[in-house]
This record gives sequence, C-alpha cells and structure tokens, in this order.
Amino acid sequence: MSLLPFGNLPSYRARKFLPPTLDFGDWSQIEPLFDRLDRECGEARTVEDFERWLLDWGEVSAALDQESSCRYIAMTCHTDDESAKEAYLKFVEEIEPQLKPRQFQLANRYLAHPLRQSVPRRRYEVFDRETEVEVELYRDDNVPLETEETKLGQQYQELIGSLTVQFRGEEKTLPQMARYLEEPDRALRQEAWELSARRRLQEKAKLDEIFDQLTRLRERIGANAGFSNYRDYAFRSKCRFDYSPADCLDFHEAVEKEVLPIVRDLQSSRCEQLGIESLRPWDSEVDPRNRAPLHPFGNIAELTSRSHEIFSKLDPELGADFQKMRDLKLLDLENRKGKAPGGYQSTLNEARLPFIFMNAVGVQRDVETVLHEGGHAFHALATQEEDFYSYRHAPIEFCEVASMSMELLGNEHLEQFYRPGEAQRARRVHLVGIVKFFPWMATVDAFQHWIYTHEGHSAAERTAAWLGLMKRFGGLTNWISYEEIRASLWHRQLHIFLEPFYYVEYGIAQLGALQVWANARRNRAEALRAYRTALSLGGSRPLPELFQAAGCVLNFKADAIRPLMQLIREDLARLSDD
Repeated sequence: MSLLPFGNLPSYRARKFLPPTLDFGDWSQIEPLFDRLDRECGEARTVEDFERWLLDWGEVSAALDQESSCRYIAMTCHTDDESAKEAYLKFVEEIEPQLKPRQFQLANRYLAHPLRQSVPRRRYEVFDRETEVEVELYRDDNVPLETEETKLGQQYQELIGSLTVQFRGEEKTLPQMARYLEEPDRALRQEAWELSARRRLQEKAKLDEIFDQLTRLRERIGANAGFSNYRDYAFRSKCRFDYSPADCLDFHEAVEKEVLPIVRDLQSSRCEQLGIESLRPWDSEVDPRNRAPLHPFGNIAELTSRSHEIFSKLDPELGADFQKMRDLKLLDLENRKGKAPGGYQSTLNEARLPFIFMNAVGVQRDVETVLHEGGHAFHALATQEEDFYSYRHAPIEFCEVASMSMELLGNEHLEQFYRPGEAQRARRVHLVGIVKFFPWMATVDAFQHWIYTHEGHSAAERTAAWLGLMKRFGGLTNWISYEEIRASLWHRQLHIFLEPFYYVEYGIAQLGALQVWANARRNRAEALRAYRTALSLGGSRPLPELFQAAGCVLNFKADAIRPLMQLIREDLARLSDD
C-alpha cells in the first residue's frame, strides 16, 4: 500500500498454514482458509494436533489483523486521500462482515471440541474465558451494525482531521494551534483558543448527528445481544472480569475526593502566580510564572533522536528497539493537514512489529506522547516470541500501564531535550498533567455511563448531563461567555465517538504506572526488570496477575489513590521553583 510510510514487512515466523502470497482484500481467496480450518479442527485427534490447529487459526487471524491495521494506518495518515479511504472502507464493508461469522464458527468449534479439556488448563484459561464471551455475545444481526459503526467513526476522523483555521495570515491545524496556549501573551492565547474552539463549534451539528447515529447503533447492538443497556453489553464485550460498572462509579467518587482538591489547589496557585482574578480556558497550559513555552525540539529528526537517547539510557535494549523502528520507518510523528487527530500505536501482527502515529507540533506534550507510544511499542516487541496470537495482546488496562510507566521512567532523562532547570520544569508539567487527567477521565467515563443508561435521551438532556459533570469535576475554570463551547467540549474526545467505555482504562493504568514509578524510586533496576517481565507476558495471564508481575496492585479505591497522590504532592513541592 503506497501510502504507508513503511514498505513490505516479512512475517516474523515463516508461514506454515497460509500460502506465501494472498490478496487479503479478496474474500474469494480468504474463505477457503476458513473452510480448511473448520475441516482440520474436526480432524484433530491428539492434543498436539489441536494445539497446532490453534496456531494455524492464529496465523490467519494475525495476517488479517495486519491487513486491517495497514489500511487503517494509511487512512489516518491521509484522511484527505480518497484511495486510502476507499481501501479502508472496502475492507470494513466487504471483508470484516464475512470474517465475523467465520471467526464465530471457529470459536464454537474450539469450545465444543473434546480435546479442549485435555490441553494445559493454565496455558489456555484466559483464552478459554474470552472465547466463551465472544460466543455468548455474537449475533449475526450485529455484524452490519458494527460495520456502520466503524464507517461513522471514519467520518468523525475525516471531519476532525480536516479542521483548520487562518491565524495571523497562515493556515493552521487545530493541533498546531494548541502550542499557542503556552504563550505568555494572554491576549494571543485567548485569540488562539477562541479561534480553535469556534472552528470546532461550527461542526457541532455534524458531530452531534454522527454521535446520535452511533448511540442508536450501539443501543441496538446491546439489545440484540440480550442486554437491557449498552453499558452492560460493553463491559461484557471488553471482558472486564475484574471490575464492574459500580466499581467505576466508586472510582469517580475516589477521584473527586482524593484528586480534585489537588487540582483546585494547583488552579488557585496558578491564578495567584499569573496575577489574574479567575482562570479562563486559555490560562491552563501557560507556565504559571509566565515564562516562554518549553521548546523541546525544533523538528521531527530531533524528536526521534533525543527520544532514542532516553530509551537507550533507560535500557540499551529499548534503545535498540526504537532504533529498529526508525530504520524500518515505523514512525509517523509530525502533524499535518489531513491527518487524523490524536496518537496511537498499532501492532502489525504478522510482522510482530509496532507502528507509532502521532501529531507532534513541538511542545512538551509531544515528548510525553512519544514516550507513551514508545511504551506500547515495547510491549508489542516484548511479546514477539509468543506464537499464540491471542496472547500477543494484553488487556487495555495493562497496555496503558506499559505506556504510562514509560512516560514516568523516561522523565528521568529529560535532559536529552532540555537544560537541567527546564528539565525540572518539564517534569513538574508532566506530574501536573497526571493530576489534571484524573478528573477529566472521570468526567468522560461518567458521561458514557450516563449516555448508555439513558436510552432515547434528547440532545438537551445529554448536554445537561455533561454540564453537570463539568461542574462536578471541572475545577475552578471560569467559562462565562463561553457556555456553548463548554457544553460541546466532549466533541474533542475521540474515545467517546470511536471507542465507547475505552477511557477508564487510562485511569486504572495510571495508578499502576505510578506504582511502577514509586518502585523505581526505591530500586530502579528491579522496577524496570519487573516492568519488562510483565510486558513479556502479553495477555497470557489475568489482569490482576499482570499488575502483580509489574510490582503493582490492581486497586482503584480511595485508599489506594491517596498515597500515590501524596507522592505526587511531595514531588511537586520538590520540583517547585518558588
């Protein structure tokens, strides 16, 4: 696919089941593979045969997953390219709807096979329970609905990726405008913020319509599977065996109790330092002492080379892994017009290699993002030797431990980007960002709980629910004269559109990452060893065991959050330049 930054990548393992060449965009070439898998499952007579069949099934799934990933990468890198869009939608519309019933058929064959009880129980227990959920939830009627859901998500990304403004004689993307929010000139910040916010607000009707269609589809998907609301369906489909919706609501309360007071203290101090009467939306990113913005790099080459130095100082093997990604062109880091928003790491599952996508514009947040996505990439590389396809993917709650821990561990070496005093300032910015994140996470997650337990709600009711949560978790920011923008602020959070209920994982994982960081303060070598050991487990063990392997405890109640917030308070005081 010519629009991909990387070329053809060889399979990590030589194909044993698949033919050397195959057009994964042609169902007539794919279908015989599933016919053969179905037949050979019935022919398995020994445990060895049965486990070989599971590996063959995984080989097919990995190759198809990589094809899907490549088309998604090309589309998000070039949302304004019709050929990339058409190739992605062709796979979504013509291949995925055919795949789902065939994968369901094989999952059924696995669960019903007499040899299933003879394979090593510990080895397959995670796969067993997740396959049971897959079979339990599958409905033929949901396949076309899920296709429509994916297509609507593409529309959202295309729309958001197209947004630009004219700022002082130049066309700028909205991510490029974000850097001006760090400028000491308050009038400039306000101008930049208003321009971006109003540009996004111009698309309010379109974004609301996309979301209304998404919620209606999701409600039907949940109902078809026998659930009274989509929230309960989503929790089951995400295999959340270790916590419930009620636990998430408790988490929100814990954030309100243990984190929000710190946020408000920081905001109050910011007002005092800036010499302003109240904190406005354009005042939250500027340095509280009105210093010039941190400028970690001037171009993408500097971002990649200095990030490489950080990874190398943490561990030479991590540095070598990142260099390999550079050599294979598995990075697309720079923001440009027509590029989808946000950042992600996508695993190319047949090559068993990671790809990093982000929108760097030259700010400290870009450094945090490359460290974050680098953690995901190292997670993917740590599982390369795992031949069982399903176990090369960990639960999202632990995937984010991998990434957020790397942010905190990498911060030890920020002198690669800054002079010592600026590095200390950048560390403080990062910790403040962690504190500020928790209330936003609670807002986004609680909003989704409300949305999907209030079927048939009106746009006005949804807005009221959002504003109620903004009041509960929003801190001290003064939104007078910008109420309409505040009411639509959730439009900028792509997870609400693309990945419903995928956001609380960040909060859970951040608590794990803070524990890794705390462990590193006591014994850096041991903490890094445990971290890397846990990454190598992939998804082969239940979530609490993955946390335990990394030296953490899966606990997001108030008593678990409190000591971590105290550690952050102490570090913020240490990093203060009062």
